[in-house]
Amino acid sequence: MSQTLTGLAGLARHLFAYARAVATIPEPEPIDYPFAPSDVAQLHRVMRAGGAPSLDDQTWNDLLLERYLGELSGEASIFGRQELYRRLRAGATDDARQAQRERVEALMRDPAALQDIHRRMRSQRAAETEVAELLFEGERPAIPRWAGRTWPLPLGLVASLAALALSPLAWLGVAAVMYVLITAQVRYYERVQAWERSTHALRLLLRSCTLLADVPGLAARGFPGTREQTGRISRALSRSALARVIPGAQGYRDWFMLANVNHYFKTVALVFDNRAFLRDCLLRCATLEADVALARHLLVREDWCWARAGGSREIALDGALHPLLPAPVPLSLALGGNGAFISGQNGVGKSTFLRTLGVNLVAANAFGFCYARRARVPMLPVYASMQGEDSLLGGESLYMAELRRARELLSVPHGAIYLVDEIFRGTNHVESVSAAAAVLDTLAARALVVVASHHLELASLLAHRLEPYCIKRGDTALALEGGVLAETNGIALLAAQGFDPVVQHKAARVARWLGHYLAEPEAGKAVLGMVGTV
Repeated sequence: MSQTLTGLAGLARHLFAYARAVATIPEPEPIDYPFAPSDVAQLHRVMRAGGAPSLDDQTWNDLLLERYLGELSGEASIFGRQELYRRLRAGATDDARQAQRERVEALMRDPAALQDIHRRMRSQRAAETEVAELLFEGERPAIPRWAGRTWPLPLGLVASLAALALSPLAWLGVAAVMYVLITAQVRYYERVQAWERSTHALRLLLRSCTLLADVPGLAARGFPGTREQTGRISRALSRSALARVIPGAQGYRDWFMLANVNHYFKTVALVFDNRAFLRDCLLRCATLEADVALARHLLVREDWCWARAGGSREIALDGALHPLLPAPVPLSLALGGNGAFISGQNGVGKSTFLRTLGVNLVAANAFGFCYARRARVPMLPVYASMQGEDSLLGGESLYMAELRRARELLSVPHGAIYLVDEIFRGTNHVESVSAAAAVLDTLAARALVVVASHHLELASLLAHRLEPYCIKRGDTALALEGGVLAETNGIALLAAQGFDPVVQHKAARVARWLGHYLAEPEAGKAVLGMVGTV
């Protein structure tokens, strides 16, 4: 009998601790706060190993990976978004990629359990600030000796007010106390407000850890601590429950007892004393939420496969698609040594092809899957050069921007894949082809290069490095055929876009002359200067 009572008492204590831990924060409605890209990037920044390969900013922008991240991270909190961003930017080792695949597959095998985990982490979306910088960087701030010892101030204020009945000089005491109280609020108010957002985010993390701790199958993932521990920290991070119940009590305590300032210094010490534990909470919740987001993403798509790792110069994609296009046209590509020179008519989809290839290579390296029927690709970082622009404010012309990007690509010290679209558009044709041939030949000698260009001369100049392909649009798919584009359509598009026939005929005449320009450079004087009709 006594053992039964003891067991019931233990169970009651356990349930009471669980209730207190969860009730510390009632489940808030998700906010899906619009975080700045710099906030989403914080976890990657603080965890990035020095010198480790990582997608650079231009590749991130050229491949539209910010939009792709948004596609993956719908209904994810800042913590899940940060982890997905980190994986996209940093890629993964073979072991990490395999472990991630096993976790995601386990979640996908049980959609009901997946939805339950997603629901339990739902409240994290109410977090209004990121906390990776707080938990990974910076030293514990100094705490003034008076923190937590401000109880004489309200007593002095009450005593001064009472003394007014005896002497008007008591106003000096009232003024002195109010000066101290107001000065402290002015000095610490913004810091306290920002800190309250951080502690709220931490309490949401602790709440998730508590709710996830008893989910079958997650115990092996080592969610840190116990309900008692997470509840204890969460309660200590919370403000007085009594003050929240009584209308206006919180404000009075803050102004006349410096309750908010004292709570700030108290919880700063608490967070830094438990920073390793809180960091563990963040990483485990972020990892799980990212896995959940990937599993939910793949469950609603049919056009994907797990990618196999290929050699550093081997790409085999069958029916590859771009995940952001509403009606993508599939395309297949097979490279087994050399890179590729891609030509094609205007508007056929050369840039879309490069972005399709790029996002699939990035997804394979980060998550282990591609948007294709079958995929075998190098698990290497990708470098893109697709959207060079001049900068009025930066004083950098288009050609200078392209030269800077070319130097960056040539300086990459490790294995990579290069995707280049219309290199060196910012100078004349002869120098553009010359510089492009030199840069691409150097890049292709040491790594896999896929380049799309209207400079068809590059195909023969780089034939020893890059296989020539012509991209054509079929009824249901894009087709890559061996060889170089035979019939251009740039001048024909003048008529299709409503230009006057006179303009089209002039353009055709210039094109015919340019074909003989190198042999007869002086003939250019008469091409547009001839008298008479076209």
